[in-house]
Amino acid sequence: MSQPATPTAADAPHPVLAEVVRCGFVEGRHRGSLVLLAPDGSVELALGDVHSPVLPRSANKPMQAAGVLHTGVRLAGERLALAAGSHSGEAFHRDLVRTMLDEAGLSPAHLRCPTALPLDQQEQEAYLAAGERRDRVAMNCSGKHAAMLAAAAHRHWPLESYLDPDHPLQRLVRTAVEEAAGEPVAAVGTDGCGAPLLAIGLTGLARAYRRFVLAAPGTPERRVADAMRAHPEYVAGTRRHDTLLMRAIPGALSKVGAEAVQALALPDGRALALKIDDGGSRALGPVIARALRLMGVSAPATDRVGRVPVLGGGREVGEVRAVF
Repeated sequence: MSQPATPTAADAPHPVLAEVVRCGFVEGRHRGSLVLLAPDGSVELALGDVHSPVLPRSANKPMQAAGVLHTGVRLAGERLALAAGSHSGEAFHRDLVRTMLDEAGLSPAHLRCPTALPLDQQEQEAYLAAGERRDRVAMNCSGKHAAMLAAAAHRHWPLESYLDPDHPLQRLVRTAVEEAAGEPVAAVGTDGCGAPLLAIGLTGLARAYRRFVLAAPGTPERRVADAMRAHPEYVAGTRRHDTLLMRAIPGALSKVGAEAVQALALPDGRALALKIDDGGSRALGPVIARALRLMGVSAPATDRVGRVPVLGGGREVGEVRAVF
């Protein structure tokens, strides 16, 4: 009979990054890993395991958008921000997705992302009240898919298989991710939208965002960063924390990923990346706000993002708070 593996340091639980406090009682804890990079790119703070691969989910989208630009397709402004974003499904998001497809001679029928309702709860309620149904255009990744389709059409590559990891477009995307992160992709999976999902470490993810904000003007990386920062409402939506952070902190590049992943870079090269182990997105705001304060960033946005009340009977009885 085989013996159980001996635990190693890598098997140790990650540190608690946030607590859920109700009426003065700690009722929950969120563990995770976090890395902060100094302006020169060195690791200034590391909590938990910041080198083993994680699935960044939509935090990879800026690199995916850079890969799209390497095809030579013309994307800029709001279109490029939407390509790198996880939109809320608001009307202006859906309208631009349709416009992008039309400009490429395509239609929503070409999209291979799943049907969905708008990501934003308020928008979802209005959408359903208007009699709308689940739709591919409403899915939060439809901007990325529209851009990928436009790039494939531009290069006369197959459209039906644009999500195949061996498709020439996806090979360009993989190269863009690896070059930005400074490390090889450790594993390839399938994201919730159906696109290839490329695993890298948190330190590599932070390096990628740092590279984007420091890239020379006119490069694909800088074009993506500039479009996202100029049009943050197309990256996220009118009520999302990525939008709030990029509007309030000059030069900040911010992108969330599903399962509680976040990456952010400042224009001087400081950067952060984090992952909450249990995927609890309620911990993201307080952890991001605390990390930014450690980086010397103080803005009303950090207070707003960091405030996550715990309710009881409709009134505030506690909070989710960072504990590092």
